[in-house]
Amino acid sequence: MFLGGLAASLAVAVLASEVLGPVSGFFADYASRRGERRDVSLPDGSIAFLNTATALSLSYTDGERRLTLSSGEAAFNVVGDSARPFVVEVAGGEIRALGTVFAVRHDGDAARVVVAEGAVRVRLDEGGSSTLLGTGQQTTFGPGRHLADPQPADLVAATAWRRGKLIFNRRPLIEVVSELDRYFLNRTVILDDGLKALQVTGVFELEEPEEIWRSLERGLQVEVIRLPLLTLIRRP
Repeated sequence: MFLGGLAASLAVAVLASEVLGPVSGFFADYASRRGERRDVSLPDGSIAFLNTATALSLSYTDGERRLTLSSGEAAFNVVGDSARPFVVEVAGGEIRALGTVFAVRHDGDAARVVVAEGAVRVRLDEGGSSTLLGTGQQTTFGPGRHLADPQPADLVAATAWRRGKLIFNRRPLIEVVSELDRYFLNRTVILDDGLKALQVTGVFELEEPEEIWRSLERGLQVEVIRLPLLTLIRRP
C-alpha cells in the first residue's frame, strides 16, 4: 500500500515536470530536454555542447559575445576573437574566455567552472572579486557566496558526460542518485537513510540505465525497485 501510494504521487509530479520542462527552456535560444545531450554551432563558429536539461541564451553584438546559462550544464569550444570577448553569465557571475575549452554547470543558485584547455577569468557580480583559472583547474560560486580559490579538477570525470558516461569515485549514494536523476525520467527515493552514505565508485554508461541499477545492486548489496516513473532503493 505504501509503495503504491508513494509511486502514484511521485509519478504525477515527475510527469508534470517532464511535460513542462524547465521554465527557462521556453525562453532560451538553445535548450535540451532531460537526458538529451546536443551540440550547437554558435553564430561565431564556437561550439556549445549542451548536457541534460540545459537552457542557453545568446546576446551577440559587434563588441561582445555574451551568453546566459539559465540552467543545466554546457561545455564551450571557443573561437578566438580579440575584438569580441566571449562571456558566459551564470549564477551571479561571469566567465570570460581567454581562448579556451571550458565547462560551466548551473546548480540552483551555484555554479561550477572547469577549464579543459586555455584559461578563463571568473568574476562575481557582487563585490567584483575575480580569479584566473588555467587548464585543469576549477572553481565554484553563486550569488552572495564566496568565489572559491582555484582547485585541481578531475577533467576525465567532469567531462565524462560528453562521452555518454558518468564517473564516480567514492561518492555517497545520495549524491550519485541526485546525479542520475538529472538524466532519467524516473525519480529515485532511498527508503533507508542508512544507505545514503554508502560510497559508489565506477564508470556508468548513460545509454544503459538498467545496467547502472544492476551495478548498484551488486556493488552495494541493496535492492532497486523499478516502478513507472519511480525508482526505490532499500535494503534487501
